[in-house]
Order: sequence, then C-alpha cells, then structure tokens
Amino acid sequence: QVQLVESGGGLVQPGGSLRLSCASSRSIFSGSAMGWYRQAPGKEREWVATATSSGTITYADSVKGRFTISRDNAENTVYLQMNSLKPEDTAVYYCNAKNAFRNNWGKGTLVTVSS
Repeated sequence: QVQLVESGGGLVQPGGSLRLSCASSRSIFSGSAMGWYRQAPGKEREWVATATSSGTITYADSVKGRFTISRDNAENTVYLQMNSLKPEDTAVYYCNAKNAFRNNWGKGTLVTVSS
C-alpha cells in the first residue's frame, strides 16, 4: 500500500541542474534506507545514491561530486540535487525505500540532458 512518488524530472541542457523529489509515508520512511536508481535507454538499472535512516550517505562513482542526496524526515521526502548534468545522466530515475522487510519502488521520473 505504500507508494513512492517521484517528481522533478524534465529536459535540461548539459551543465544544468535539476532537483528530484520522492514522497513516502512516515512508517516506511523512518525505518528505511532511501535511494535513487536510474535506467538509461537500452541499459540496466543502476544504483545512484543512498541515504540511510541514520544519516549515512553513499554515492556511485559516476555521480560523486555532482549529485547530492538528502532527507527531509519531517515530510518523509528524499531529494536528489543534480548539478553539472551530462548527457550520460539521461535516464528514468527511480526512488527506492528498503528495510529488512520491504523493498519498494516508485514509478520513475524522466531526466533528459540534451542540447
């Protein structure tokens, strides 16, 4: 019954920025690691970043230094600030909530980086 709802995708030029949002519920958010994944055209889904419930943050090497994941615990929302975007960042970005019992996914939001 828990739904993850992504928003913020769109078309941006190389070097530009976007901020993605993922809204969840308190019960799943407060005890879950929140993550972002992406799937480029013709490619498999890959992990981008994770923010645990205790505040530990990790990034894929491909986005380290450019992307920032953050949590708003009061609003049960996780964000992905994407700066210095490259064409290879073009993908559908998915929100993920994972704990010992559940692994939930949003439906995705499309990010297109192109001139």
